[in-house]
Amino acid sequence: MNSWKLQPLPLDVDFETRNILRALPKAHFALAELKGIASSIPNQSILINTLGLQEAKDSSEIENIITTHDDLYKSELNLDTLKSLDAKEVQNYITALKKGFELIKVSGLLTNKTILEIQEALEDNKAGYRKLPGTELKNAKTGEVVYTPPQSNDEIQNLMSNLERYINESEFQDIDPLIKMAIIHFQFESIHPFYDGNGRTGRIINILYLILENLQALPILYLSNYIIKHKAEYYEFLQKVRDENQWEDWILFMIKGVEETAKEITDLILSMKKLMLNFKHRLRDNYKFYSQDLLNNLFKHPYTKIEFIVKDLGVTRLTASNYLNKLTDDGILKKEKLGTGNYYINIELVELLTKR
Repeated sequence: MNSWKLQPLPLDVDFETRNILRALPKAHFALAELKGIASSIPNQSILINTLGLQEAKDSSEIENIITTHDDLYKSELNLDTLKSLDAKEVQNYITALKKGFELIKVSGLLTNKTILEIQEALEDNKAGYRKLPGTELKNAKTGEVVYTPPQSNDEIQNLMSNLERYINESEFQDIDPLIKMAIIHFQFESIHPFYDGNGRTGRIINILYLILENLQALPILYLSNYIIKHKAEYYEFLQKVRDENQWEDWILFMIKGVEETAKEITDLILSMKKLMLNFKHRLRDNYKFYSQDLLNNLFKHPYTKIEFIVKDLGVTRLTASNYLNKLTDDGILKKEKLGTGNYYINIELVELLTKR
């Protein structure tokens, strides 16, 4: 372990290398394509909800918080029935992500106050920035200390204030936003300001920063699946910046992640659109109770229930129950028991989402 010390931003580093500049256009093209495709889904909450659930699962898995898809979708039905603490943590991630999105939509800024609220929602506590020394980052396999983040609360506060300016004031460093996103992510993870939830908070910051820079309109560009696939490289490249000041590999890794993920999610949304259209024709042609609100509900909630239908369609419990049972009888949904009630699975949508 070296004696490298985290510096405030901006850094005196040439980030615009030939390789980085060559990688940027493909990533920006993929982002623009995703933004366009996402805008063609009439109900935005469908994407925020279904893709957000998947991101919550993946981001938590990086921290070894493992939940099944079944537990994941059940977690939306009723938090009181959650047997798995991991599933509760995943649900907290959804809450934190949506809260962050709402806050930056209102303010047009990604402030430390917002970051603190995100972490508070993730961890269900108000611990705030670390106040006690002793935090060390260790190699999970060997137990060796690979990095010691800032220890004093004053230093953490100062570095976070500096990061807040860097995120929100473009004149602080006029550089491509994808390069800047990689720098922000490195800086936040290196400050490691919280006792817990740093990784998940950092990944939410990535998502929100792309919205702040108008590269996306919705919080749907999720890098967690990419990081899971390349977890060793992720940590290796982070550490190489600290050990060798090797920024190029880290920034290229993040740009590649944006490009690959944008393409993946574009393909997923196109598949969802195709399935929605298929459902629309089947429901409209065969059921007098078809409505766009019903279709939206079945795609916003992979596992739906009577209460969701009542809320979204403004019908009685009996009517909602009749709708769902009729769709179950005809094999469009699958009915399962949960506690004293039932829930209904959109099997084709779940199969599509679990392929990733």
